[in-house]
Formats: sequence, C-alpha cells, structure tokens
Amino acid sequence: MGLFRGLVLALLGFNVLVGFVFGIGVNWGTQDTHAIPPASVVKMIKDNGIQKVKLFDADYNILNALSKSGLQVMVGIPNEMLSGLANSVAAAENWVSKNISSHVSNGVDIRYAAVGNEPLLSTFNGSFLTTLFPALKNIQSALIKAGLSNQVKVTIPLNADVYDSGTSTKPSDGDFRADTKDLMLNIVQFLSDNGAAFTVNIYPFISLYNDPSFPVDYAFFDGYSSPIDDDGKIYQNVFDANHDTLVWALAKNGYGNLSIIVGEIGWPTDGDRNANLQLAQRFNQGFMTRIKNNLGTPMRPGPVDAYLFSLVDEDAKSIQPGNFERHWGLFYFDGTPKYQLSLGTANALVGANGVKYLAKKWCVLSPSANLDDPEVPLSVSYACANADCTSLGYGTSCGNLDIRENISYAFNSYYQIHDQLDTACRFPNLSTVTTSDPSTGDCKFRIMIEPSEYSSSSVNGRTGALGKPLCLILVVLLYAFL
Repeated sequence: MGLFRGLVLALLGFNVLVGFVFGIGVNWGTQDTHAIPPASVVKMIKDNGIQKVKLFDADYNILNALSKSGLQVMVGIPNEMLSGLANSVAAAENWVSKNISSHVSNGVDIRYAAVGNEPLLSTFNGSFLTTLFPALKNIQSALIKAGLSNQVKVTIPLNADVYDSGTSTKPSDGDFRADTKDLMLNIVQFLSDNGAAFTVNIYPFISLYNDPSFPVDYAFFDGYSSPIDDDGKIYQNVFDANHDTLVWALAKNGYGNLSIIVGEIGWPTDGDRNANLQLAQRFNQGFMTRIKNNLGTPMRPGPVDAYLFSLVDEDAKSIQPGNFERHWGLFYFDGTPKYQLSLGTANALVGANGVKYLAKKWCVLSPSANLDDPEVPLSVSYACANADCTSLGYGTSCGNLDIRENISYAFNSYYQIHDQLDTACRFPNLSTVTTSDPSTGDCKFRIMIEPSEYSSSSVNGRTGALGKPLCLILVVLLYAFL
C-alpha cells in the first residue's frame, strides 16, 4: 500500500524543475539546400511570439544570431558525435567549451544540451546503445567543470518508441521497451539525479501513416467518438494517450516526478495523402489551443513544455521514412507562411522579411520533346535524385499533374536547386527555359531563393540523401503514363 501511495503522489504532484520554462518552442532544422540568413530566421521566430528554439547541432552562425535575442535555446549533439564524446572526457569538455560556454558568454540563453537525436530509434538497430549513456555522462561532467550545470541541463530527445503499452490501448499499461529498459532506467535515474527533463518526440501523424486502420479523428484534438476510458481518465486523442503512457512508464519505475519536454510535435503538409495544408492546420491549431489554455493531459494537467516541428521545410532531408519528411515546416523553404495559425502572441503566422529570389524563370519539358525518347526516364530520375520531387505522387499537392507536367516539375526542381544555372536546364533534347509560370492549382513550381554564405556549399554531394527510392517510383509512373 505504501508503494502504491507513493506512486500516486508522484503522479499527481510532480515537481517543476528550476529553469523548466513553459511556452511554445520550435525546431530549427538546417537540412536545406538554400538557407534563409540566421538573423532573418531569428526575427521571424520572435515576430511569431515563439519563445524557445531547439537546434539539431551547434552551428556557429545560428548561435551567434541568437545572441541577446531573448530566446531560450536547446543545442543539439548529432548522433555521429556520440562515440567520440563517450570515449573521451576531453572531447566532451572541448565540445562544451566551444559550443556552450563561448556562446553563453556571448549572450545566448542556452538551457539544454540535447545529447543525440532519437538515438534509440528501433530502426538504428542498436547502433548507439553503448555510446549514448557514456556521452551523456561526459557532457554533464563537462558542464559541471565549466560551472554551467545549473543553467544548462542535459537531455536526450527520444522517440516515443522507447515505451509502449503492449497490446493494450490504456496508458496505465505503459512501460519502457523491454530490449532497452535497463539502459532507459539508467538514463532516467541520471536525468533525475541532475535535475534534468525527459524529452520525447510524439507524432500522431506517424500513427496514421503507419496504420491505415488508425482512426483519423483520434489523431486530432477536436473530439473522437470512441474515447478510451483508463480507470476514469478519458483519452480523446492519441497525443494525450501517448504522453501519459510515458508518465506511467516513469512512475512505475520510481520516477513519476520527472519533468517531460515534448521535443517534437507537428504535422507535414505534403508528400503523403494525409499530409496537406488542411490537416496540418487542424492539428497544429488544435495543439496550440491546448498550449494556450494550459490544458495538459489527463495524468498531467497544466502547462506543457513543447517544441513544434518544424520551422521551415528542409529540401535535403532524407526521405527514408517517407516523402513527407521534407514538408514539416510551418513555413515554406523561403519563410512564407503555409496556412493560418496563431502562435504565441501573434494571431497569424508572420513570414520572413527581405528574402531575395532568383529570376522569374522555370525549366520545363520542351513542347517539342518526344515522350518516347529513352532519355526521358533517365533525365527524370537524375533530376529527382539531385533535387526534390516529393510533391509528386498519389495524394500530394502535385498529384494531379499530367505526364508532361510531372516531367516539367522534376526538371524545374533540379534547375532551381542548382541556382538556375544554364547547364541545369540542358536535359538532352527535352528541356527549355520559360518565363511563364507553369504552376497549376495547388501545385506550385517554385523559384529558389538566392544562395547565401549560409546555404549548402554542395548540392551535388547530396545525391545519396536526396531520395533515390522516389526516383524509381517516378520512372515507373512515367512508363505507366506512356
């Protein structure tokens, strides 16, 4: 009875940590071919009433732009750095000195050091099992040595697949995944001992994407006809259920008072039949309404500390999980708002100022081009492998294009990403440059922003990451049309 009473008290009376700040944050990813200057991005973030920023690395130019901005910052450590940091205290101290201490002294309000990014994701097949915890401990030791451990807390952004409730739909049946439970308990104890928080990424969209029979309304916040009753706790959306499954997993293992940060949550706008502007607006506005009203979840009512994913689209992200990966932004790649959304104090999204574009011209399939030309599938495959064709396909924004328009879209994507170079529109006997906008309906043939010192130095070097599986699909589609 004493253990049960302690569990209940832990669940109902969890502590709010010193420095644990509520309010909406945003993930600022940089896997793009053309970047908006960091100073413009910082202004856009502040114009939208966003209070916190989560980064995936420690880019000097971005951190410098965040100096004296009033924004709280979570700095990220990429997974590929975990091994080096795990095996060398000196490497951890050097990382903290270079990426935390120097920027704190320059007026950057860094609150968290995020060690890895979803390093225990099941698809990684245990690649980081032996290095994650030692890296976490070494970064903490380095923060202590630098005198920053009270201001900057360590955390690990984890995917929600580190816990589950088995075959049950009730959060109260939740616990940590069996194959990583021992490691998770070591991590959770360490976070608790050092006054840190548990960071989890929760994606209702992925639930819908992975399971065709998943009830659509359960992914959103505006009511579900068959809510889950978990001993009097009513769950009308999968976010609450997922979050509280973690609450129960923590409590069952003695850490019911550990604070939780929602590191990533959002909805993509393209690349899948369930990824569109309407559903993204429905989801994100529903979530923001809950944030503003401090609704919390059935097990943890009150404010939720969360970071929306993400700020802008990233056209160089891997599409291994799905073509939607390049379309999570609240804004398009150029900082243009996608839809009506109220964040913070702003009643509507405020776009980036002063963005400069390339000339108003597009690369398209020549009217005289022969679709039977054997160069057609080869050229389309090449273009998409070195650009972004994720808006093509079933259920996407450009899913209704005819065959010639599909080819034109692929050519133009390559042309724009390669800065409208003359050589980027020389597909043999197939392409031509036009000054007439070929956009049609919801399908936009976009013009790229001007390259800057912050843009990728090499687009061609991304061939492997820019989505070969999609190219194969497009070639099949081409032959289907032909």
